[in-house]
Amino acid sequence: MSPARIATLPGAYYAQILGHGTSRGVASMLIGMAAFVSNDALIKLASVTTPTGQLVTIRNLIATAVILSLIHLTGQAAHLRRSINAVVLARSGFDILATLLYLLALFHMPIGNVTAINMATPLAMTAAAAVFLRAPVGWRRWTAVIVGFIGVMLIVQPRAEGFNAYALLAVGSVIFIVARDLTTRNIDQSIPSLVITLTNAVMVMLGALVMVAFEGWADIGLREYLLIVCAAFFLIAGYLLIVDAFRHGDLATVSPFRYTALIWALLFGFLIWGDLPNLLAQVGIVIVVASGLYVLHRERVRARDEAAKSVVSE
Repeated sequence: MSPARIATLPGAYYAQILGHGTSRGVASMLIGMAAFVSNDALIKLASVTTPTGQLVTIRNLIATAVILSLIHLTGQAAHLRRSINAVVLARSGFDILATLLYLLALFHMPIGNVTAINMATPLAMTAAAAVFLRAPVGWRRWTAVIVGFIGVMLIVQPRAEGFNAYALLAVGSVIFIVARDLTTRNIDQSIPSLVITLTNAVMVMLGALVMVAFEGWADIGLREYLLIVCAAFFLIAGYLLIVDAFRHGDLATVSPFRYTALIWALLFGFLIWGDLPNLLAQVGIVIVVASGLYVLHRERVRARDEAAKSVVSE
């Protein structure tokens, strides 16, 4: 059996179980979100005894090896030279900052709170698209964005007494995620996603190695290595499942299921660490989710209206 045929087998079995179309897209999004939060939980557990730079270096070294194998199996090795494309490198630079800020916040905050702040990304993206891309954003969506960020503030709870400064790192991570995703729009469509992911994994690893130079390299045990290895595979699975979700499902239908990450984060936070958001944070989480869902709804309405106008003009 050829390597290309072997590479298609997992996808074929996955298709047999979940089929095609929007139902498969929704299933991939649900499983992908669970995979991402599982990665976060495992990394958070390993961070108790493992310095941040060392942890990310090991995880991304594993991820890089797996991604290179996938590139070889899928016959995309000829595109490897394009991994140093200037726009791809710029995107990876933003992701280095987003990843490190997110992980530092994750290691010092309840996983549910960090995930909830991260769920404000669609709201921040809407605002950034209006400001930097001059995308048409009506008063309804602007209102949802403003209300959503009020929800973020309820989660962050910026008060002098008991203020967790790491919450600001989580907010900063959202800003760099938006910058990363805006940069992605300018990447040549002919560059394979796996090659972009490879550049990302290597660049984040190099950024982590800089941290290792300051933090040092700790002597960790088998438990920590197992946690990091499992986290790496959950991370890769999450990325692949998200790609699958948007390739097989309607964007407007699939996107809202991204918020199921909050359910997993709150569940893991309670079962593993006994964390529960306080009342203000709970209200903030509801506001962020509701605002994000409303923005997605308005995007769907706008797309439908534009399609109707296009049909009329024809």
